[in-house]
Amino acid sequence: MRRFSNAIRTEVAVQPRKNLIGAATAYRLRDTPTPSIAPPATGSASMAEVVEINDIEELSSYRMLWNSLFAATPKASFFLTLDWLEACWRHFGHDQKLRVLIPYAAGQPLGILPLCVRREKHRLSTVRVLTYPLDDWGTWYGPIGPNPAATMMAAMRHIRRSPRDWDMIELRWVAGDASAGGKSARALRAAGMLSQKTEYQWTSIIDFPNDWNEFLASKSHSIRRQFRRTIRHLLDSGRGEFIRHRPAPATEGDGDPGWDYYEMCEAVARVSWQAGVTHGNTLTHDRVRGFFRDVHAAAARLGMADISLLVVDGRPAAFLYGYHCRAHMSALRTGFDPSVSGLGSALMLHSIEDSFLRGDRSIDLGPGEREHKRRVRTRTESTYRLTYTPIDSWRSQAVRLTRWAKSRWAKSQTANSLAQRVSVGV
Repeated sequence: MRRFSNAIRTEVAVQPRKNLIGAATAYRLRDTPTPSIAPPATGSASMAEVVEINDIEELSSYRMLWNSLFAATPKASFFLTLDWLEACWRHFGHDQKLRVLIPYAAGQPLGILPLCVRREKHRLSTVRVLTYPLDDWGTWYGPIGPNPAATMMAAMRHIRRSPRDWDMIELRWVAGDASAGGKSARALRAAGMLSQKTEYQWTSIIDFPNDWNEFLASKSHSIRRQFRRTIRHLLDSGRGEFIRHRPAPATEGDGDPGWDYYEMCEAVARVSWQAGVTHGNTLTHDRVRGFFRDVHAAAARLGMADISLLVVDGRPAAFLYGYHCRAHMSALRTGFDPSVSGLGSALMLHSIEDSFLRGDRSIDLGPGEREHKRRVRTRTESTYRLTYTPIDSWRSQAVRLTRWAKSRWAKSQTANSLAQRVSVGV
């Protein structure tokens, strides 16, 4: 339901005033429609009223709207839920500014665009960056709702015309297909902010065919042998037990976090390689342990929590932790007890088979080139960042020039390496 009780509305020609009563501010934008983008069925971004929410408590009053738009969001994930954002903001939002934009056209919401302003240290200075509030916890991020193009268009025009509290815009975790990356770049360009698109990271994906044997046939002989050996030696022998905890939503009478299973994951993490990571985001790291537990409770409540465990001789030995949404799983953390060899691979392989039997369509194994990902993935997919650096912001220009110099140096190193290999006949 729309709330404008604390909103101030101004024409775009008038400098918008800061709302001194509440956290929501509304602006009416009257622009000429961009010819290259057709207006969506639910309304046009060319004449939109944008409500901006800067307080996480105020945002909770939009929960019903958020949930209804989430249900119609393409490529939705747990990271696009309000529950995830609230938990993330409670733990890490103290030094950031929240900017959640809700454009309306013809009285109907076009979508929701969660943004934040955070300070990031670069070589020459600290830069205020307007970006998505994902912070590398997931792979993709973007607008919530069925009309991402219209949402982005109205939101970027609002950003262009509202007081600037950032030095640069950098939208990371943007998908590369035409439904996301291209539309986001066009929205920035239409708002007069020409952005640069660069690859940010890439992730390993498992896409399941309709037939399990077809998936196995695409893998190496050693992988196929491991699938059979894992089941025979660990499960059929009675020494091993595979546990998969996927609670139904609380609205369906479940939402059980399964804390006993979660604590098994923590127990494995403490004896795995993760225990030696002093600066990281592992399940048991002091900086993020409380965050992970809060997020897990929220995911379980929504029916999106996903725990895979391998118990050997009555003791938890390996885990795979993540979230799932609409038959797509996002693997977040994994670990195994190094005192028993082969358990990490065993759990990964059996979890993949179990996901197929449950009807999952894909698994996102996360960024990075690790052997276990390379052996089971069916493809890789890149995500991108869209960067806009205002010409009158020396901080953002310094970042742009530093990145340009690094790119030139990397290219010269690659060229020199190739020339050396040619000269010695490699």
